[in-house]
Amino acid sequence: MQDFTMDELKQFDGKDGHKAYVAVDGTVYDLTNVDAWQGGQHHGLTAGRDLTEMIKKSPHGKKTLTDKPVVGQLI
Repeated sequence: MQDFTMDELKQFDGKDGHKAYVAVDGTVYDLTNVDAWQGGQHHGLTAGRDLTEMIKKSPHGKKTLTDKPVVGQLI
């Protein structure tokens, strides 16, 4: 597991061959291999960011993240 600052997380935006990571409630998830997140975009959301507030407002909430790889924590 790796510790990520916000600046480090921004590098994982899913574009130009970068992995697609998002943080939710301090946990960083790898969404690189999730079809819906190809190119680092999903329904107006962008990888490389803390999406805690957006996920809380989404219809599916955090439950879609339960089977996604955890790669670290946001510090």
